[in-house]
Amino acid sequence: MRVLLDTSVLIAEVPPPDDVEAAISVVSVTELHFGVLVADDDDERARRTARLAAVEATFDPLPVTVEVARVWGQLAAAVARRGGNPRRRQIDLAIAATAHVEGVPLLTEDVGDFRIINDLVDARRLSDR
Repeated sequence: MRVLLDTSVLIAEVPPPDDVEAAISVVSVTELHFGVLVADDDDERARRTARLAAVEATFDPLPVTVEVARVWGQLAAAVARRGGNPRRRQIDLAIAATAHVEGVPLLTEDVGDFRIINDLVDARRLSDR
């Protein structure tokens, strides 16, 4: 089964099952770099840096293409039309758009973040896949 891993899954450090062909979005790399840069103490920064290095060594991230950008805009508009605040969800929406364009489920620890657009995004918990 092909899937896109959300940043929440990468941070949880729980490997996907063996029968999963996993990919990540370059947007997750952005989030992981941000996490390193805002870490308050040296031990946490070191832990986050090691996790980032492992992710970068493991994956060749999928880019944000024009098609992904188009779907990202559509998802943001859907959130706004449904009464949500798409500005708060931009990173999540970019990752969800990548999964949508790739035609794969998004594995996340934060399924609730996608509830407002669950008819447009196939977001699943790692344990529910």
